[in-house]
Amino acid sequence: MEQLQIKEKNGANYVLLELSGSLNSYNIGEFQTKVYENIQKRTMVLDLSQLASIDSTGVGVIMAGFNDGEEYGHKFYLMNPSPVARLALEETGFYEIFNFIHSVTEVD
Repeated sequence: MEQLQIKEKNGANYVLLELSGSLNSYNIGEFQTKVYENIQKRTMVLDLSQLASIDSTGVGVIMAGFNDGEEYGHKFYLMNPSPVARLALEETGFYEIFNFIHSVTEVD
């Protein structure tokens, strides 16, 4: 099983989580904690360009993070989803609600 790698980077007004590998129910803990803790305090950007796989648990945490962002008044962006990540998000039927960007320079 491919591991999940998370690199956290802080910008002026956001936190960026760069994800690579597989995001699934076996390794969701650290990702879930980082999303829930950060979205309460500031805007969040998830770089999904290097995700090799994602299951429904991973998608669920992304959706919850998006909803929490709205609750706390912070934006939640998805950046450059890999084909696998894009398909998983499209299959939810909620793809259009997400804020997609190509670069952190688009964060407002």
